[in-house]
Amino acid sequence: MTAYLTRWTLQGCALLALALASLTLSVGAAVAADARITHIEPLISEGHLTMDLDASLKLSAVVLDAAERGVPLYFTLDVNITTPRWWWWDRPIVETSLTRRISYNTLTQQWRVATGDLFLPVASIEEAVAVLEKVRGWPVAPLDRFDPNVRYDGEVRIRLDTSHLARPLQLDARNRGAWSLTSNWAPFDFSIRKGVESK
Repeated sequence: MTAYLTRWTLQGCALLALALASLTLSVGAAVAADARITHIEPLISEGHLTMDLDASLKLSAVVLDAAERGVPLYFTLDVNITTPRWWWWDRPIVETSLTRRISYNTLTQQWRVATGDLFLPVASIEEAVAVLEKVRGWPVAPLDRFDPNVRYDGEVRIRLDTSHLARPLQLDARNRGAWSLTSNWAPFDFSIRKGVESK
């Protein structure tokens, strides 16, 4: 009887230790995850306001593991642009988003970064994230939305967009901090000088 209880006690302790280790890993993964906008440059090109953006992304171990098992990851950049009004709330001018996808084909062992129907093959998840961290020449809005010599205020963020995940993963994502990855809004401002356009 004593040996029987001892065996069950040891098994219980082992299960408890495993659960604590798993919890620690999840918490550590959630803490390690980070998203930040590090550089914002509004530009004018071909009749559009375009954006060059740099971000810093650190994915949690849970998200990395899911990607390596073939779960596509969607990352969305959101941009809001307003103009100040002293007598009311700021007037919204632009609200737009850009979504890109990281995917891994477990059969061909190939990573891809896609925007719409266009994709770029890359060698690793690290290279895929590095591609996501740089956005160049994103056409945000046509110039006719902006008046010359008026100051406009904007903000940008990047987020892991769990709304594109399969339904079971969406439910899981809402309950696990490791899937929560959203940068703070990063502010910027600009004005359009009439007749000035960059190449």
